[in-house]
Order: sequence, then C-alpha cells, then structure tokens
Amino acid sequence: MKLWADGLVEGWWMFFDTFWALIFGFVLSGVVQALVTRKKMQSILGDHRPVTIARASLFGIVSSSCSYAASALAHSIYKKGADFTASMVFMFASTNLVIELGIVLWLLIGWQFAVAEFVGGAVMIALLTILLPKVISIAELKTLPTSAIADSGYSSLTIVSVNNEDYAQEESEINAGLSLRSRISASAGYTVGDLIMLRVELIIGFVIAGLAMKVIPFSFWKALFISGHGFWSALENAIIGPFLAFISFVCSVGNVPLAAALWGAGITFGGVIAFIFADLISFPLVMIYRKYYGNRVALKLTLLFWFVMSVSGLITEGIFTLLKHVPTHHNMVMGSKHFGLNATTILNGIALLLAVATYYFYKNPPASASSEFAQDPICGMQVRRSDAPASYLYEGVMYYFCMEGCKEAFISKQPLND
Repeated sequence: MKLWADGLVEGWWMFFDTFWALIFGFVLSGVVQALVTRKKMQSILGDHRPVTIARASLFGIVSSSCSYAASALAHSIYKKGADFTASMVFMFASTNLVIELGIVLWLLIGWQFAVAEFVGGAVMIALLTILLPKVISIAELKTLPTSAIADSGYSSLTIVSVNNEDYAQEESEINAGLSLRSRISASAGYTVGDLIMLRVELIIGFVIAGLAMKVIPFSFWKALFISGHGFWSALENAIIGPFLAFISFVCSVGNVPLAAALWGAGITFGGVIAFIFADLISFPLVMIYRKYYGNRVALKLTLLFWFVMSVSGLITEGIFTLLKHVPTHHNMVMGSKHFGLNATTILNGIALLLAVATYYFYKNPPASASSEFAQDPICGMQVRRSDAPASYLYEGVMYYFCMEGCKEAFISKQPLND
C-alpha cells in the first residue's frame, strides 16, 4: 500500500509543479478560440496546398488542445467544405503544437522535449500532407458514411476561394458587436469548457504517471524498452510509444505526465516524442474515427497516424542527436522543493487567482455573450450557437453540442416519448 500511496503523492506533486502552466495555457487558448470562428476555418481550408496546410496548422495551434474536441471539429469542418487532408492536419496541430503542452513538457522533463514537440510536429504534418492523399483516395472518401460526407458534396476537389479582405471584414463585424466584457466572458467560457472536457484525462494522466514511477518495477520497463542497440533500440521504442498511448486511454495534455514517467523508466528520446504525438490514436478516439469515417478509412487513418508518429519521433531524435541536444539523463527536472517561497508556488498563486477570475466571468456573462454561446450539456464545452457541430431541439429548447457523440449521448438520456 505504501508504494501506491507514494505513487499518488508523486502524481500530486507533478500536478502542483505544472498547475500554473496548465492554467496560463488554457486561458490563452480560450482567448484565441473566442476570436476564431469555425466558419472562418472551413472557408479557407478547401485544398491541401502548402499555404493551406500552414493555415490549418496555425488554426490548430490556437484552438482547443482536447483530442476529442479536435477530432470532432476536424470532422465538422470537413463536412462543411474543408479539404480532408487539411482537416486532419488541423487535428494534428491542435493536439500536438499547443502552448500548454510545450510548457508542461519543459517543466517536467526539459526544454529539449518542448522544442522537439514543435520540430517533430512540423515533420509529422509534412509527412501527413504527403502520405494521406496517397493512402486514402478521393474515390474512397466518396464512399464514406453519409454523416461524414461534406454537406455541399465532396469538397476535396474544390478549392474554396475566399477573399481575405471579405472574411477579415466578417470577423471584424462579429468582434465589433462584442463589448470587452463579452469578449472576456467568451474567452472564459472556452477556457472552462476545455478544462471540464479534459478533467478526466488530466486526472488519469497524473495518477497513472505517479503510479508508473513508484509501483511498476524498473525491470518491467527495462524489458519493455530495448536499449543499448543503437538504431534498433530507437526504432523499437518509437514503435511501442504510440502503442502505449493506444492502450492507456489518456490523451492531450494528460499524456505529458505519463511521458515524463516513461522517460524516467528508460524509453528513448524519440520514443517519448512518438508517445506524446500518439494522443490521437488512443482507443476511444479510434472508435470515434470508426463512427465518423467507417471501418476501412478508420483503420487506414489509425495505421497511417501510427506510422507518421513513429517516423516523426525517429527523425526528431536524429535531428537532436546531430545537434547534440538529446538529454543524457533519464530524469525529471522538477524542483525538489514544492511548497514555500519559490517561483512555482508564487506562479501557482497567480494562476489560482486567474482561475478564480476566469470562473467568475464564465458564470456571469453579459446578456449579449450568453446569447451567442452555449454550453454542451454533456461534456461542458462551450460552442458558438451559429456554428455548433451539432444541435437538437428537445421540449421546445435548442441544445448545442461540440460533436455528434455528445448529441447522441444527450438523446439517449432523455425519456422515450409515448
């Protein structure tokens, strides 16, 4: 029992040392999400030219870091006219190139991993852009389930031409109608919605990471991760990293504490990077792909994602090896002192005040903001009423959802009509 208690304590201190980074990151993400509409994204992602892929990556970086929300939004913008490859790139960027992920990586295992997140992310997006159109053909996409086919017909052949001035004017008109208080409340809504949606992943991530460090014997990890065989060790670790993400059921930022534990257990640098990238192939998400795109396409997507994640981890490790920046010690960089007059405690205090203020604005929105936004009654995520991925009229009230899965969960909970 002592080992289990020590594991939970270790998980708590990992959370304590990264609390301020999580709050700052989610608040910043909420601010950006309040300014960027889904309509804007889908209108300029109609092909997979380099400039479009760059836009998709940028939109992903500034969007929600939740893997479930990212998969739902990618599916939604594809249905509304975005290119399939651009939609998948957006999904990858929104879970692997986000600010809070980089900060937490830096705090837990070092700056090299934070930099590698963005270097490897760029490699991964480039590989995905090249390979995805070759693996999943236009003809195959035309046979997707009705729910996955673009609302305006198959859109990957159609380049949506949008005048940048037109949509800039549209965005300015939307924002001009919002007071400063409304904008703050909208940002707070996205921040709290993301935290509510990711609360389970974050808790599980820190708990599993703490237990993995204290309960699981080192001999197990040594047998699991081959070491001392040069390239073959790096290859095996990069392949097995995504598999661990698949079976751990943890995704998004919740992956980082477990990545820190795996690094401490001896997995290679590239294996850690591949594991972090693999939040998009956790088992629940694979089941979502199956529902969105059918069995055949979902299987292809999963295997392609796995390949791209592993190869990107290997390439990233190679780049950092050439630059001689691969850490030589498998340990965390968190300080040994937690409570006290130190930078972590002070930053956590500031973050706590920021969290309280954010929650206040979330619970007390002005009338104008509350009429534009709605809260998903299932997962708690905030959505714009005008471009919510799903909605449902029940007993005269319109409910809005972040994805079809939440809508179906809501419907299943309602009593059957006689």
